[in-house]
Amino acid sequence: MEIGWIGMGRMGYAMALRLLQAGRAVRVWNRTRAKAEPLARHGASLVQRRGELAASDVLFTMLSTGKDLEEVLLGAEGVIATAAGRVPGIVVDCSTIGVEESARVRHGLGERGVEFLSAPVSGNPRCVAAGKLSSVVSGPRAAFERVEPLIRTYAVHGVSYVGEGDLARICKISHNVFLAAVIENLIEVMLLAQKAGVARHAFLQFMNDSALGSIFTRYKSPALVNLDFKPTFTMELLRKDVDLGLAVARELDVAMPVTAAVREVLQAHFGMATLQPDPQAYLAGDFAALVETLARQAGMTLTSENVPVPSGLESAQG
Repeated sequence: MEIGWIGMGRMGYAMALRLLQAGRAVRVWNRTRAKAEPLARHGASLVQRRGELAASDVLFTMLSTGKDLEEVLLGAEGVIATAAGRVPGIVVDCSTIGVEESARVRHGLGERGVEFLSAPVSGNPRCVAAGKLSSVVSGPRAAFERVEPLIRTYAVHGVSYVGEGDLARICKISHNVFLAAVIENLIEVMLLAQKAGVARHAFLQFMNDSALGSIFTRYKSPALVNLDFKPTFTMELLRKDVDLGLAVARELDVAMPVTAAVREVLQAHFGMATLQPDPQAYLAGDFAALVETLARQAGMTLTSENVPVPSGLESAQG
């Protein structure tokens, strides 16, 4: 298969790299070319114009928003509009976007005979490298079966096909709503234990070794213990996904009282940012920085414990 890839953010880069490491030939376009250039050392072919990827048998996209996806694929300068005759056979979109946005892209591509798979993922770049990334996919079953081996190249931990249309979007939005609730409540109980006298690293070791431990709680533990907020996923993106979840819940008449409460806790983090010397930098860090906001609300000032904490991703390569 001729494979194209658009989107060289932290996740897109790591996922495309897995395809290259598996011996696949991948052609890449990114709005900021410099972000894609390091992949050339791993065998990627960089193209000058996104329209050059229209000849791909399979075109992967990994972008920040639905607006970006629509513009890159269907806009005036998009892949479809600038295609010289041939269009991609299958577009596999790994972004986390809303159902309505995804449906518009599906319709627009369908008019040109392009099959569309919604295939968002769960994990961060280190999960990709460690083989702990998973994916949920929806769309035409036959198209999924053709590209499933490619998806499994980067989503080593698991691939779940959930049906036609954009059902995978509902699954990923629900996933990120749960993520928000887990990180918020994990921080709450960790701070409770710390204020009672338990070191953060000791409490999280107990939690991670218990029945409640997970890949997620393990790989966020180093950030919570040592206050390392190098971004894997920002609070702005997490808030966006919680808002998407609440919007779907209103449409489907599903009560989500815990999610609504968590949404207000996330908003408090944005309020706290306005008190910082550099609000943008405060919000550009990892969403685990929510621990600082909740600590201040508890009358606590945190410092790094400077303790090596296993993340569960130590087998990461690349």
